Amino acid sequence: MGRPDLNRRQLLSGLGGLTVAGSFGFAATGSGASALASGADTRVRYWNLFSGGDGINMIAMLDAFRAANPGIGVKDSTLQWGNPYYTKLAMAAAGSRAPDLGVMHLGRIPGFAPGRLLDAFDVTLLAEHGVREEDFNPVLWKRGVVDDKLYGLPLDIHPQLNFYRRDVCEKAGLTGDDGNLVPFASTQEWFDGLKAAKKAVGGGLQTLGLHAADQNFCWWFFLSFYTQLGGTCVGSDGMSLTFDEDKATEVLEFLRRHVTDGYTTVGAADAETFINGSAFTWEGGWSVPVYAGAGLDYGATPLPPVFGKAATHTESHCFVLPHQRSRGGAADEGAHRLAAYVVQHAVDWAKGGHIPAYTPTLTDKAYRALKPQSEYVSAMDHMAVEPPVWFAGSTGILAQRVGPVIAGSNLGSVKPEMAARRMRAVLEKLLAMKNPMEGKAVTEGGGAA
Repeated sequence: MGRPDLNRRQLLSGLGGLTVAGSFGFAATGSGASALASGADTRVRYWNLFSGGDGINMIAMLDAFRAANPGIGVKDSTLQWGNPYYTKLAMAAAGSRAPDLGVMHLGRIPGFAPGRLLDAFDVTLLAEHGVREEDFNPVLWKRGVVDDKLYGLPLDIHPQLNFYRRDVCEKAGLTGDDGNLVPFASTQEWFDGLKAAKKAVGGGLQTLGLHAADQNFCWWFFLSFYTQLGGTCVGSDGMSLTFDEDKATEVLEFLRRHVTDGYTTVGAADAETFINGSAFTWEGGWSVPVYAGAGLDYGATPLPPVFGKAATHTESHCFVLPHQRSRGGAADEGAHRLAAYVVQHAVDWAKGGHIPAYTPTLTDKAYRALKPQSEYVSAMDHMAVEPPVWFAGSTGILAQRVGPVIAGSNLGSVKPEMAARRMRAVLEKLLAMKNPMEGKAVTEGGGAA
């Protein structure tokens, strides 16, 4: 069967309806701008979405690769994070202008039309460069597999974490002899801990940063605790609805209580208040450089297993091969070699707070010396991941639709049980829609446009 053409409207619809003027023309920057004109035998074009500290770490890894592989010239381009990046990547793959290698979030792969917009990795070629399936967490590896082909090579996981101030928690009696946070095994233990921490915080600061009104964080935190309860959203077939309103209501009531009991202040600058003396804040692992740079005495753990089962939301960066009509040859081999190298040399990458996906790295002395990164590595074994459906994934439609509903419950504008019903209705509607990038575009109501 031939590869069906995808037009601009279908791609935009599949990427969340993005209609940013000029979104296909923004500048790309990279340290390898001269690679295409260099004397290297092989040239690899590589797109990523890493800025800030992640961008600095990635550049260091690319420079190390260039030094180790002088025959491969890498032209790396850093594009705008989020939907603008995914839109440009999709249009490039559909229009025969795709780079040799790209980066995506694993949760985005099911909706990115594997086989149409993405090409599969040659796992035999990856193995020749030292990367094998057995070197990865099985759940993580399988997230990149569609129809028995690997479309996403995991680079990391970035979990949602419970950051804690050791000075405040020690004052509240919440640290052990090792100075680390004591465990919380139930909601009662957690709220008892918050009560003690609130007395130790002082200064009118909130006790816990919760991002109570942010749609993405609301979804990530909800999914973490909903998974702890054994809740699922979609069946293994990717089509049936399995959402449990009772479990959802229990989680929503738990999240809401942080606000009603005065532990979280809606609208507070969570990172700033943590730096200023809050006991806890829930953030992604990417916040490690921020707090380390502030000189805090702090630690981080996966979100507390208050419902009896460890589970914390994680997403992952992965390498992908954007579709090329004539993929193959030296550039394709170079793309495999580059991806394999970066995956295997991810200690520098871990400095940004990410947990390396390549499990041999986790026993590396240099990685184990990183604090608090090595303290929350257990999140790898308790990943609460988004359902493998086209509308999920980082900055995806699912978070855009259910996140505000959860935020409404947190803020008290809707009761938890009503919010749970609305979440179920959102999921029903999304499941009735077809992935626009798989064929015809669809309207909000699910019909063909």
